[in-house]
Amino acid sequence: MPQQTETAYLRSIGERVRALRAERKFTRKRLASSSGVSERYLAQLESGQGNISVLLLRLVAHALGTGVEDLVRESTAATAARERRRVALVGLRGAGKSTIGTRLAEALNAPFVELDNEVEKEAGAKLGEIFAIYGQDAYRRFEQRAFKRVLKQHARAVIATGGSLVTEPDTFRELLATCYTVWLKASPEEHMQRVVAQGDMRPMQGRATSMDELRRILQERTPLYAKADATLDTSGKTVRQCVADLRRMLVAG
Repeated sequence: MPQQTETAYLRSIGERVRALRAERKFTRKRLASSSGVSERYLAQLESGQGNISVLLLRLVAHALGTGVEDLVRESTAATAARERRRVALVGLRGAGKSTIGTRLAEALNAPFVELDNEVEKEAGAKLGEIFAIYGQDAYRRFEQRAFKRVLKQHARAVIATGGSLVTEPDTFRELLATCYTVWLKASPEEHMQRVVAQGDMRPMQGRATSMDELRRILQERTPLYAKADATLDTSGKTVRQCVADLRRMLVAG
């Protein structure tokens, strides 16, 4: 393996460890204590400089509540090509997933799938009714079933996901494994402007502190969104610019 490839591979492992640690709100000291791996090794690992042994990496993975395979998975050229056949867009409401996703699908001559619509088909009810009648746990089950069905129906597609899908570990893990995932990112202010323009204030409706709530949600989910294969900041960009940027990402090596 060429030196440059080795360096990139070690860096990707380090980024996964750092993202999982942030998601679980572990300090490096706490992770060191839980895993029995020194803080020095963890610092080297997270910076992409640690050629850590498999046994030590296994201890770190277990302390983070995941399998070592999740940390060391390698995206080969064949896998990358397969993943790019399905593009999944993640991010908060107002990031542009539906608008940009529709235009990207047109540019790629691929089906566009709005996962929330598929959840409604699965449940036979509108989203508001699903939450009111069945509750969030049931919504997650409908979402997971809908996503599995989409995977079976579409070997190639652009998929706009719900903003909170990343908080459901099993569904998000399957999304990352089967799709080329892009986090559409925007500033909290731009998120709010777009949501208000859509006439949709969920889940902040009626709250005077809606911006604070949005910032809190974004901060909590950032470590999860950061697990995506790529990130596109849509702030201040037109839909056309975003689609062009995404197409460049998809053909990049």
